[in-house]
Amino acid sequence: MKNNFGTNISLTLFGESHGSCIGITLDGLPAGFKIDEERIALDMNKRKATGKISTQRHEEDAVEIVSGYYNGYTTGTALTLLIQNKSQQSKDYTTLHGRLRPGHADFTAFEKYNGYQDFRGGGHFSGRLTACIVAAGSICRQILETRGIKIGSHIEQLYTIHDECFSEDLNTLSNQIDEVNRKDFSVLNESKREDMISCIEKAASELDSVGGILETAIIGLPAGIGEPFFDSIESVLSHLLFSIPATKGVSFGAGFHFATMKGSQANDSFIYTDTISTTTNNNAGINGGISNGMPVIIHTCIKPTPSIFKEQDSVDYLTKENRKLVIQGRHDPCILHRARIVIDSIVAFGILDLFMSRLAVAPFQGEKL
Repeated sequence: MKNNFGTNISLTLFGESHGSCIGITLDGLPAGFKIDEERIALDMNKRKATGKISTQRHEEDAVEIVSGYYNGYTTGTALTLLIQNKSQQSKDYTTLHGRLRPGHADFTAFEKYNGYQDFRGGGHFSGRLTACIVAAGSICRQILETRGIKIGSHIEQLYTIHDECFSEDLNTLSNQIDEVNRKDFSVLNESKREDMISCIEKAASELDSVGGILETAIIGLPAGIGEPFFDSIESVLSHLLFSIPATKGVSFGAGFHFATMKGSQANDSFIYTDTISTTTNNNAGINGGISNGMPVIIHTCIKPTPSIFKEQDSVDYLTKENRKLVIQGRHDPCILHRARIVIDSIVAFGILDLFMSRLAVAPFQGEKL
């Protein structure tokens, strides 16, 4: 199993949903960066389950930094974050052992690990591990913000309900990012909030679930970041985004709408005022895999939560019998509102790793002691 990613900084993820703890290690961070632990806690709160629209598994999600950190600053060695699991109900999964849950990784896990995997709560495949990504991503975002790079996401679409899109005006977009980052339910048009919440509650009452699309914006990224082919911005961020459980689609800028455009419509014309920029941003601030200084706009499709309470057809992997399956336990009828901070966090890691390729020599010099 491969659980690490990164070139200049690396991320290693470990733990299982119902194990004693989960954690993540960031290696390669610069020494001397001051970490705001209150900011980490605020970001963790955005991922927490709340109300009837989320799972009733409520974890404290207190982040403990156990290495690479001293007197409030990074030391330059591997920084490890631990999060305790305190609200497991493993008995909910005892009767499910061997029963293949539709939409889950149960079958593929059996095929890969020969039955030795921890199946409780999805084990290492669980969205529970995204808590670690949020903790690490919070630190990455803090570092990026010292360079004027901001990241924010909102629910662009939940089932059939659409929010407004991010503005093409840079000043307005900057304010919108600040706005959604303050919200617990990240929509631009506040009137859509209640419609979306009602939609989630209705799906839950029907023992079902819904998904949707998150729109992410990155501003302040200078031109010249990224590589032409295998480490292009799209390549790296797509790799990371598809690592998030439930991600089933990623596009940049106009994305699949390019299929209905002609080149004269798709091309972003250049203009010079104080700097070189483009008059449109169909290509999401990326040309040839490299940033051009315009906002990077990403659309991430999140599938409906596979853990639904309706009866479904299944197979018992151990006996090879066709069976009916009714899932027990505590599950989200929708994860979009919780996933947006996960998306922000994994994107922050990817951008920081790419950024450090350009600024290889002391890219984020810490304070002198």
